[in-house]
This record gives sequence, C-alpha cells and structure tokens, in this order.
Amino acid sequence: MHLPDAAILYRLHRSLPPQTDILNVILYTRHGCHLCDDALALLQRHGLTPREIDIDADAALRARYDCCVPVVEIDGRERFRGRVDERLLRRLLAGQRE
Repeated sequence: MHLPDAAILYRLHRSLPPQTDILNVILYTRHGCHLCDDALALLQRHGLTPREIDIDADAALRARYDCCVPVVEIDGRERFRGRVDERLLRRLLAGQRE
C-alpha cells in the first residue's frame, strides 16, 4: 500500500475549506438587523454555513440576546456579540485546521 508523502497531505489539508473542521456554527439573529446581515455575509465569505436562529421566536433567547445580536456560537462556545471581528474569525478558523 502506497501512502502519499507529507507534502501532498499538507497541500490537501491546507486546501480544505474551514467548515470541514467546525462541527456547529449558530448565528443568533433577528429580522431587520443589519449587523446580523453583515455577520452572515462575513461567515459565508469564510466558507461557513451557520444555522440561523431568530431570537424573537423564543422568549428566553430574546431575553438573553435582545441588545447584542448578532451572536455567533462556534462549536458550542459563544465567540462574537454585536459584530464579528474578521481577524479573530480567521484566527479561530486557522486554529481549527491545525
């Protein structure tokens, strides 16, 4: 059995989109929120497909996130509130690929 050399494996790993390593991305949002639209576009530009949850459809979520949407949760950890910092997002994604 022939195994690919390390250079090929490295190139293959680096070419994989970031979402292959991230199990779960949630975007807490609400209708009419321009920051939420910006956050969604930024996440999608980085190859992510977040599950969108409207906080206004759930009283507990509305109470928790009313003044701070968008909120981005990655793999169960809240990572961003209000705005998504693209530089930090890149670092998080790079860390997922290592």
